[in-house]
This record gives sequence, structure tokens and C-alpha cells, in this order.
Amino acid sequence: MKKVEVEVISKEMVQPSSPTPDRLRSYQLSFLDQLTPSTIYNALVLFYPGLCDTEANKIRISDQLKQSISKALTYFYPLAGRITSEKLFVDCNDEGIPFLETRVNCQLSDVINNPVPSELNKFLPFQIQGAQEFPMGIQFNVFECGGICVGVCITHKIGDALSFFTFMNLWAAIARGDKELVAPQFDSVSVFPPRDLSGYEPTIPKSNEKIITKRFVFTSSNIGEIRGKYADNTNLENPTRPTRIEALSAFIWNRFAAATEVRSRPNTLCIVSHMVNVRTRVAPPLPEYTFGNIFSTATTIPSMDRIEESCHNLVTQMRESIKKIDKEFVKKLQDGYSNSNYIKQIIANSGKTELLVFIFTSLCRFPLYEADFGWGKPVWVGTVDRGMKNGVTFMDTVAGNGVEAWISLNEQDMEKFESDEEVLAYSQKPF
Repeated sequence: MKKVEVEVISKEMVQPSSPTPDRLRSYQLSFLDQLTPSTIYNALVLFYPGLCDTEANKIRISDQLKQSISKALTYFYPLAGRITSEKLFVDCNDEGIPFLETRVNCQLSDVINNPVPSELNKFLPFQIQGAQEFPMGIQFNVFECGGICVGVCITHKIGDALSFFTFMNLWAAIARGDKELVAPQFDSVSVFPPRDLSGYEPTIPKSNEKIITKRFVFTSSNIGEIRGKYADNTNLENPTRPTRIEALSAFIWNRFAAATEVRSRPNTLCIVSHMVNVRTRVAPPLPEYTFGNIFSTATTIPSMDRIEESCHNLVTQMRESIKKIDKEFVKKLQDGYSNSNYIKQIIANSGKTELLVFIFTSLCRFPLYEADFGWGKPVWVGTVDRGMKNGVTFMDTVAGNGVEAWISLNEQDMEKFESDEEVLAYSQKPF
């Protein structure tokens, strides 16, 4: 993929089509929102071919997007507001979201045939690493061929990945003229009441290292082989095969551990984390369109046995740690339990001086390819380089049977990981 140049043609603020009522002007953040850093954004870039082949079509598509965003923001009014300085409320003042229109100096196919994560950040309306001003932004990018890319970013401070897709689904439904719309619920604060966290500011540690994000594609047959390799065959009559995400998580962690020789660092405590949606684990369960950060983290201390043994062990360990995120655990969250306290306790008990955290997030089975604004579904959807060390995001391939793993490591670790023999054998060439 050649270096992408994006020229901003216009920039405006899109506001809700109807003013937010006074009774909704102050949106209180929940306890789980409080625990989420304010500098993280969820972001997607969605690609659609051949829509803007004429200037008239470009104007029509741009207007359709802006008008539908404006209507969608009346449902998602906190996104058009501003988070207050103490980060306890959103002032739902209808100031709006930035909407940029750009011209891109290449063909759409140049990007999607060989996507480079760091280049995809250029399709977003602002630099998301460390940003805090706008809860949301959208950029409408037009390629030389007439294809388009819609870049969307929403702050994680007020919504998790499922909240992101709830917005995308409703926005697309409005754009294509659907009459039956599912409005979001903004009542997470009643389920996870805020706490007095005076002096606590959740942050992502800044690294002076150069962080590289690359996209590794695992085909259906690759995944089948990895799942078979990590299956528990102790019960020959009923062998247990790991899920796609369990198998890929174990594979990626173990190849990372092998490539970076982390097992030879006795003073390093390793933690593997998985993000877990807890809407269905609340009593009574919350609808999936409940907006907010309604997730927790399953924490696993990976076995440091020999590599092959630890792969099997890690699958079992991960499954057990995710099982612990049950209704009883959610009750503890509602009472003010913080996972960070649990991790501090683990560190103190371990006696080790160095901490290595490896975080997995799965967007597989999410409606990635359902964003039809009235001109068909996207031909490809990607995420971007979020600059977060030792993070993996799983996404379905466009065909739905493979998995893209977007992996972020420091430059030295990435060099070792991407040249690992098993990584090369089981995944397509990384970009």
C-alpha cells in the first residue's frame, strides 16, 4: 500500500436535529465508565465502492450522511455533548460532532488490498491517541475512483464496543429510511451507580517505545488446524475443542512468549486479559442496546510450562477466568469492586518486579458488515492503529469464516513475532 495522502475539503459541526430536553442535559457516568480511561477511542473505517463517481453523487451521499447523523444524535445525545472536566458527567449541550470531508489521492482498492493500520488513522476526523475533546467524530473520505471510506470514532469513556455498534446500526437504519428504530437505553448508571473515586484517574501507561500495529489474517482452515492442535483429547469419546477466539488467543500469546523469550524472565509477572460483555450477566439481564461501558475484564495468569503444555493449559485457564464473570461477580461490580485492585493484589503476592499485560478484545460475531446506509453493505471494515502496547483485536473477515487479528507490539517484539515460524505457517503475510 502506497503512502496515503488525505486532503481535508470541508469541516463542520453536526448537531442533533432536535434540541436535547433540559431534563436530559446532564448525563451521569456510571461506575464502570469512571473506571475507563478518557483517552481511548473505539474506531472503525468502512469502505464502499463506486458511490461518488460524479460531483452530484458526492454531494448527495455527504448530505445523506450528515442528515442521518443529525437525526441519530437526537437518540444518542451524550455523543453530541462534552465530558465535564471532573469526568463525572456529560454536558449534553448539543455542541455537536466534527464531520470532515476529504479527498484521498489513491484508489479504494489500493487501501483494502493491502491495508496498513497506521495509514488507516488518516481516515479519522482527529488523532485518537490521547484525544479527549470530542466524544465522537466522523470523516467522509472520497477516493479517486469514486469509492468512499466512512471513518467513525467514539470515546470509550462513555461507551463500549457494543454501544459503538448500537449507534452504527441506528444511524444506518435512519440513513436508509427504516421506520422501526430501536432506541438506546441510557440507564447504566442505575445498574452500576457511580462511586467516590477522588484522586483516581484511570490511564493507559504511556510508552516511549515505538508501537507497531499489524494485521494478521487467519483463514478458516488455519483456525481449524489451531483448534485441533489445542483440543483437549483426554476424553477420547468426547474431546473438547476450543472456540476460535480461545484457540487464537492461546496461539498468539504462546508465539509471543516464545518469540520474546518471556519465559526466561523470572521476575516478570504475565497477565492475559479478555474483555467480557456483562449485559447478559446482570440480574435481570440488560438489553444489548443498553448504552455505556457494561463490560469487565477476565484475568488469567498464563501457565509458564513448556510451550505445548501451556497452550492446552491456557485454553482451560482462559475459559475458567471468563466463567468467573458471572452474576455473582457482576453483583460485586455493582457494589464497587474494581478489577485493578485484584491485579494489584496479584502483583503484591507474586513478589515479581515487572508486569506484562496482554489484552485481547474480540469483535467477532458483532455486526461489523451490517452498516448499510442505503447503498449496500461495506466491502471491507477495518480498525486503526490505537498505539496500545500488547493489545490484540479480533475481527471477522468479510467472508465471515476467517479472523483478522490486529496486533500491537513494540517494534522489537513485532519483528520477532512476525518472523516466528508458526506465525508464518498459520497466518497470511502481515501488513
